[in-house]
Amino acid sequence: MRRLNRKKTLNLMKELDAFPKVPESYVETSASGGTVSLIAFTTIAFLTIMEFMVYRDTWMKYEYEVDKDFTSKLRINIDITVAMRCQYVGADVLDLAETMVASADGLIYEPVPFELTPQQKELQRMLQLIQSRLQEEHSLQDVIFKSAFKSASTALPPREDNSLRSPDACRIHGHLYVNKVAGNFHITVGKAIPHPRGHAHLAALVSHESYNFSHRIDHLSFGELIPGIINPLDGTEKIASDHNQMFQYFITVVPTKLHTYKISAETHQFSVTERERVINHAAGSHGVSGIFMKYDISSLMVTVTEEHMPFWQFLVRLCGIIGGIFSTTGILHGFGRFVAEIIFCRFRLGSYKSTSVPLPDGHTNNHLPLITDNSTH
Repeated sequence: MRRLNRKKTLNLMKELDAFPKVPESYVETSASGGTVSLIAFTTIAFLTIMEFMVYRDTWMKYEYEVDKDFTSKLRINIDITVAMRCQYVGADVLDLAETMVASADGLIYEPVPFELTPQQKELQRMLQLIQSRLQEEHSLQDVIFKSAFKSASTALPPREDNSLRSPDACRIHGHLYVNKVAGNFHITVGKAIPHPRGHAHLAALVSHESYNFSHRIDHLSFGELIPGIINPLDGTEKIASDHNQMFQYFITVVPTKLHTYKISAETHQFSVTERERVINHAAGSHGVSGIFMKYDISSLMVTVTEEHMPFWQFLVRLCGIIGGIFSTTGILHGFGRFVAEIIFCRFRLGSYKSTSVPLPDGHTNNHLPLITDNSTH
C-alpha cells in the first residue's frame, strides 16, 4: 500500500515537472546553434564580470532635512599664512550677535618664511589641480568622501630648511568655536581690542608701506576636522598687487553628516565666492585692508551615506542576465533559421524550370518532375 502511494506521488510530481527532459537521440545540433551558444556564453561571462564590479562598488546617497540644532557651537579650523610679521596682524571673529572671539582663544601665530619648500610646492600644486578638477567634475566629491579617513592628512609637510631663511610671514593656525550664526572672520592690521560698539584693531602704529596681505590658505574647514576631506579653499594663494588691498571670501556653510564604511562624522561643507579690490578712498573704493571671510549658516542639513548593493539584489540581477540572454539568443536563432529556410526554399524552387512532357493521347504535361533521391544522382 505504501509503495502504491509512493508511486502515485512520483507520477504526480512527474506530471508537474516544468522542465521536461528530451532524450539525446532526439536532439539535433548545428553549426549555427553552436555559434550562437558561443556568443551567448561569452556575453554572459562579460556581463557577469561587469555586474560583479558594480556589486563591489558603492555610491553616495544624499538626504536633505532642516537643521534643528541651533544651540551648539561651530568649530572653524584655520591654517593661513600672511606675508606680514606676526606683530603687525591680528585675527578674530565677529558674528551677528555682536560676539567677538579673539584669536587668543585657539589660534597660534607662528613666524615662518612665506616661500614654500620644493616639497610643499609640490603638494600645493596637487591641491590646486584637484580643486580645478572638482570645479569641472562634481562627481569627484563622492570619491573624496569615500577616501576620507582619520589617518590621512592634506596638511603641508613640515619645513626642512627653517634655519636657512628668515621668517618674513606669519602662519595663523588652530581652531575657534563660534556661535552658529552668520559672522565675519578677518585678518587685518593690528591686534584686536574690545570696543563698546564692537571691536577695533591697533593699526595706527603700523606703517602703510609694510602692508602686504598676500596670503596662502593651506586649510580652512568648518566642523569636525577630517584630514582626508579637501575643502574648496585648500591650496589657495593670493598675491597682493597693492599695499592697501582687500580680499573677501563669501562663504555659505552647509551642515553635513558623513557616514561611510571608513568614517562617521558631523562636519560642514561650504561653497565660496571670491572678490578682491584695492582700497582707494579718493576713487570711492572704501574699506579696510585685510582678509575677510564672511560666512553664513544654511538652514538645511545634508546627510551623506555610503551605500552598497545588497547580495540578494546582485543574485536577482545575475539571474536576469543569464535567463534574458538565453531567451533572447534562442528567439533570435529561431527567427534566423526561419528566415534562412524561407530564402533557401525559394531559391531551390526557382532553380527548377517547368518542362513539357508529351503524352500518348496528344496532351502535354507541364508539371514539374517529381524529385527523388535517385534523380539527384
